[in-house]
Amino acid sequence: MKLWQAVSWLTRTLQQHLFPRLEECWERPLTDKERQLVSILEVLQIEKFAGRPAPRFGRKPWERQVLARAFVGKAVYNHPTTRATIEALQASPNFRRICGFVNAGDIPSEATFSRAFGAFARHGLGERVHEALVARYVKPELVGHISRDATAIRGREKPTARVRPPKPPPRKKGRLRRGEVREPKPETRLERQCRQSAAEALAELPVHCNVGAKKNSKGHKQAWIGYKLHVDVNDCGLPISAVLTAASLHDSQVAVPLMKMTSDRIDYLYDLMDSAYDAKPIYEVSRSLGHVPIIDKNGRRKDVIPLAPHEAVRYRERTVAERFNSRLKEGFGAGNVMVRGAAKVRLHLMFGLIALFADQLLKLIS
Repeated sequence: MKLWQAVSWLTRTLQQHLFPRLEECWERPLTDKERQLVSILEVLQIEKFAGRPAPRFGRKPWERQVLARAFVGKAVYNHPTTRATIEALQASPNFRRICGFVNAGDIPSEATFSRAFGAFARHGLGERVHEALVARYVKPELVGHISRDATAIRGREKPTARVRPPKPPPRKKGRLRRGEVREPKPETRLERQCRQSAAEALAELPVHCNVGAKKNSKGHKQAWIGYKLHVDVNDCGLPISAVLTAASLHDSQVAVPLMKMTSDRIDYLYDLMDSAYDAKPIYEVSRSLGHVPIIDKNGRRKDVIPLAPHEAVRYRERTVAERFNSRLKEGFGAGNVMVRGAAKVRLHLMFGLIALFADQLLKLIS
């Protein structure tokens, strides 16, 4: 089934069957936000990934499916904390029933939510749901452009001190003596990533909280404490791959593993990147994977060579990644990161990312 057919069928089913049945059973009309949450949960089907059998002995855990739906609701409503989500569940019967809680007394404590969140982070719930969404809705199609970008994620924890590698001894100047062999230059991370798999390259990247700095659109340097989220977005605004790293890591160090990860998931034609990715190994890997790299030139304190006219037209499509980052921060929780640790921060962002994926998917028809 093609993408537009799947989305059209899902939208028609929601409008003609699910929404009327819910309003009939609950005797209260759904608000626009509640309709949005119901639609997103129907697209995600997160219950298939969050469930697990209860243990035979000991205290039985809360249903993981219900808690996972509540965390998606937290991202959709853009609640700053889990406590705010619990208060909203207690105050709104419709919101509570959509998530799966029958009565207000069924809502567990904040500590129970926290334990479930830690279990979801350890098992990579967000990544598994996202990969299934891409395989179901995007993989059958040929994608034209992949826009690659990174955005700052402000954390709420103490930054880790940066450990600088020892400087190599200075090389001797002048000509070599007869029979003397000069040691080769050490291999850079980008050069090593060219022959590594995506998993091997990502394993070498730092993922701790530290201090990052970046120039904004006006050319002013801004610093933050936290992380950096790197995403690949297709022409429709759907995120295909996402990687969380330390804030100080340069954007170009994640381009090659992201490129390989996205190539394993879908088939696409063009790689669109800004001047931070202007490096020879990135061009080579993109071409070796069968793609056409279109990267804004980095002058490196020299005159900038402009893109060719046909490349400049295609490069305009890259704004879709910037719009995605803006929506993720303003409407789906990425601007309110209250958890600590890379694994939990990644899960918090992935709940917002998969919710935004489903919301953007439903907007393609409307």
